Amino acid sequence: MSVHPKAFLSHRRNVREGVSTRSRIITVLEHKPSSAKAIAKEAGISYSNVLHHLRLLEEEHIVRREGGKPYIWKLTGAGQQRLIDIKA
Repeated sequence: MSVHPKAFLSHRRNVREGVSTRSRIITVLEHKPSSAKAIAKEAGISYSNVLHHLRLLEEEHIVRREGGKPYIWKLTGAGQQRLIDIKA
């Protein structure tokens, strides 16, 4: 599993498992905004673990939630971006 640059938190300790889990969550959200339940199912992560990491990402302004329960989670555009290989 590759590590997504937005998975690194600036206000918390970054352990390998947490970065890996956040990378999987962010990868799902890159494809489409989703509920925590849908993220958990698609990423193969427990619902409670997804909620925990979504809250950490929200504190860092990397994701935001919209609407009422169940919230729809979206990427904000904040955080480190992937480097895209530009062909000349």
